Formats: sequence, C-alpha cells, structure tokens
Amino acid sequence: MYFISTRGKKEKIKGSQTIINGICSDGGLYVPESFPDVSDKLDNLVNLSYKDLCFEILKLYLDDFTEEELKNCINKAYDDKFDCKEIAPTVKVKDKYFLELYHGPTCAFKDMALTLMPLLLETSLKKNNIKEDILILTATSGDTGKAALEGFKNLNQIKIIVFFPEDGVSSIQKLQMQSQEGDNTYVVSINGNFDDAQSAVKTIFNDEEFKEILKNNNYILSSANSINISRLLPQIVYYFYSYFDLVKNKHIKLKDKINFTVPTGNFGNILAAYYAKLMGLPVNKLICASNDNNVLYDFFNSGIYNKNRELILTSSPSMDILISSNLERLLFEISSRDSEKVNNLIKDLNNKGLYKLDANMKKNLNSFRSEYANELEVKRNINKVFKEYNYLIDTHTCVAYTSYMKYLKKHKDCTPTVIVSTASPYKFSKDVLYSLGEEVNNFDKFEIIEKLSKFSHTEIPYPIKKLKTSLILHDENCEKDEIKSEIKKILKM
Repeated sequence: MYFISTRGKKEKIKGSQTIINGICSDGGLYVPESFPDVSDKLDNLVNLSYKDLCFEILKLYLDDFTEEELKNCINKAYDDKFDCKEIAPTVKVKDKYFLELYHGPTCAFKDMALTLMPLLLETSLKKNNIKEDILILTATSGDTGKAALEGFKNLNQIKIIVFFPEDGVSSIQKLQMQSQEGDNTYVVSINGNFDDAQSAVKTIFNDEEFKEILKNNNYILSSANSINISRLLPQIVYYFYSYFDLVKNKHIKLKDKINFTVPTGNFGNILAAYYAKLMGLPVNKLICASNDNNVLYDFFNSGIYNKNRELILTSSPSMDILISSNLERLLFEISSRDSEKVNNLIKDLNNKGLYKLDANMKKNLNSFRSEYANELEVKRNINKVFKEYNYLIDTHTCVAYTSYMKYLKKHKDCTPTVIVSTASPYKFSKDVLYSLGEEVNNFDKFEIIEKLSKFSHTEIPYPIKKLKTSLILHDENCEKDEIKSEIKKILKM
C-alpha cells in the first residue's frame, strides 16, 4: 500500500513515511493509492475484539509495519486507559443506537486515534532511522489538543505544541490542556478562533524557510491533527466495530445496511466512515451533522462551500469551524481522483473563500445527507433525551441526534442508524446541566460537575474528577499572528 497526494505531486510513499511527514510537500493531504475491499471478508471480522479488528484493518494500509510492530502499538494503545473492555461500545437506548467514543483517557472520541498515533509515529521514526527530533504542531478546537498531549507526553525524540482559541473551548477542555503534564508538552492559547489557529499551523507546514530553520535546529515538523493519515486510519475501525456490534446483538443481519449520523466540523470523523464504506462496510447513508456553523450543511445541500461568514461560538465548540480541512480528501474521491480539479477548488477557497462543485462531483455526494441543529434545539433535545430515555448526552452528540431526527422526518428512512457520540457530557457539564433546566450561574465548574452527577445519577469520569486537584502548568497566550515567534521562543531558537 502506497499513499499519494490529493494535489497531484508524484509523491508515492509508504505508510510509515506519511506518518512522519504529516502533510504532502505540495500542501496536499495523503490518501491511500487504493482502498482495500473487505466486503467478502465480513464473516471473518464480525466476532473479533476491538484490538484484533484494528490490526486486521490497519495492516491493509500500514503494510510496511511488521505484524509484531503493529500489534505492539495496538495493544499499548487500547489497554486499561479505556474504562470499558469493549473500547467503543454501541448502546441501544430505546429504539436508538449510540456509538460511545468517549471511554478513553480524555473522555472524547479523539482518544480513539490519539492513543495509537504516537506509538505509530515512534515506531515509524525507528523504521526510517530518523535521528532528528519531531516537532508536533497542532491546532485544536478543544478535544484534539488534550488527546494529543496525553498521547505524546514523555515520548523520546518528540515535542508537541498545541494552540487553542482562548474563548473557543469549554472550561473543562481548557483546564485539561493547561494542566497537562509531560516535559515535552507545550500549550498556548491564541487571541482568535480555531480557524485562525489552524490556518497559521497549515501556513507553517508550507513555509520552506521556517522548516529549514527547524531543520538547522534538529527538528522535523509533523502534525497530530486529522490531516495526518495516522489520525484517520484508526477511526475507520470503530465504524466496522459498531456495525458488528449490531450484528452480534441481532439488531441487524450481516450484509444489512445501516446509517451513521456524525457530528463533525473538520470532517475527519465522518470521512473515516466514508472510507469504511469504500472498503465494503454496508453503509446506506452518512448523515453529516452541523451546528450553527453550518458550512458543511450548505455544502452538501447546494454543492457550494462558502466560508465567508462569521464564526459563531456555540455550546458544541469542537465543531465551531468554517474551514473543514479533511473535506479535501472527499473532493479527491468525488472528482474521480482528479488532482487538477482539487487544486482549482482549493485555489478558489483560498482566493475567494468559496468554491462550487460541478454536476458530476455533486452527483458523487450521494452517500451523504446533511442536517444541522441550532442552539435552542440542542438545549431542548438534551433535556428530551434525558427525560424520555434516561440517557445523558453532550452537546455535540445532541447535534447529531437532532440532525438525525430532522433527517428521519424528511426522508422517512427506516434504515437502522447509529448516532456517533463523541464526548462525555461531563466535558460540557455547564451547558448540559443548563439544558436539563438546572441553575448554573454562581457555581464554579466543579460544583456544576457535582450537580450534574447528582441530578442525572451518573458517575463523574475519573479523568474529569481528577482535574479538581490539577495545577495549571501552561498559561501562555499569544496573538494569532505571533504563532511562529511563539514556537521559536518555546524551542529556544
């Protein structure tokens, strides 16, 4: 298996090298040269444990890893850091299915890839005999930052710097990052939004002069964002696992089709579901769920991607994004892998802030539907789900739930549907408790967490509970145009 660029440069490299590089030299994103078809092997995969299924899927892509190397990474990643043996259980709640992806060390779905990715990178460095240090640069809208910091902490040969928007994450997300331990971890808030942070980081990846300065200081640049293929590949696994969960529990028969409803901002999570479909997972529709920043909703319904709008800060901050980086990989597939078309669309996005799909590309979006949820609907439906089902969901999961209910009403599609639950409600406890009709003013974040636990009769996850005694170790802040100088300062260059 080789990986190529979405933008057409004749780069063709193996998995371990893509993990080290992060982004292609032409600014494009790595994609598999082809997708392995496992549609005739589903019988052999259905009863596997999460770890074994992960191995069977990843070995198809990372075939320059030995069996021992890959299994070693997977076994270390999915261990007792997760609070349930299934790793990613699909829970039936009355007539709904929720795929719970928040049982890892930071209580968000980013753990599913970011417990494994650092180990894959560490192995890749050894395989490729890389002697330089790796600098991981990451912009986060909340969950990626903490999961990356936790995954990469105290690894030799690697430093990680995370940038997050000062006013664009929840108080728990912020505390999780600012209290991060590890002598190779650095956290900086910026006065700007997530798109500002992400654009600055992407610019640095394409800055040859700055990369040369890093090289002269013994650093190679890489990323823990989902632009790195090793973030995306592990996410394919839980879509297969969830499907097999439904089969094993006799909710569906093998080869029956299902839908997934995925809350997404940067488009990585739902893209992994699309990749699973391309591999032969029996998927009917992928329902892309947006919040008030509904740029993706508009894209799927009009064929026009338009970022020329004000970013709205919502109660689902991990989706407060107007530039969905991973969408470029989808453009590559729906254009029949025409990198010239992709380049022209990205050029239009950079120059005009928008692009328009041609008729063929729009037709190739047929696997997708999209809906969005506004803030009032999110508040109302967190309350409704708890009252009707005695099931507590966070704001992002509620965006997905609300979008699915709208899709159901519109299309009358009775296909079994899995709602992807991306974070513990305790990461967004203030908004969740407020949605349940409880008083939140004049209480600090830990009092709110306690109130939520008592009101809902649910247990506070240990990673959230231990924050109460955590010390602030990172309080650096910079302007959005000072990110490069902040990196130089941290690295003492």
